[in-house]
Amino acid sequence: MTTITAKTTLSLATIAASIALSCAADAQVNVPKPSYKFEKCYGVAKAGQNDCFGTSNACGATSTTDNQRDAWIYVPAGTCKKITGGSTAPDKG
Repeated sequence: MTTITAKTTLSLATIAASIALSCAADAQVNVPKPSYKFEKCYGVAKAGQNDCFGTSNACGATSTTDNQRDAWIYVPAGTCKKITGGSTAPDKG
């Protein structure tokens, strides 16, 4: 008999989310706010993997280059300052 644990369920959910995002890479995604304490981290997302965007586009999965300065992702609060190139504010320049 197989026992499904919370860790297994979370892993399966993560895999399913990854597949769904890769299938919708060309479409804009409205990413819901996480349930944990978060902050927006600008300038660290891979192209097409951002959670939302600045003035040049509307929402998730729309960044066109890696580390785009006005594209952000949700990260746990206090994490962005630990990521090279990460900023909690968009680059104004």
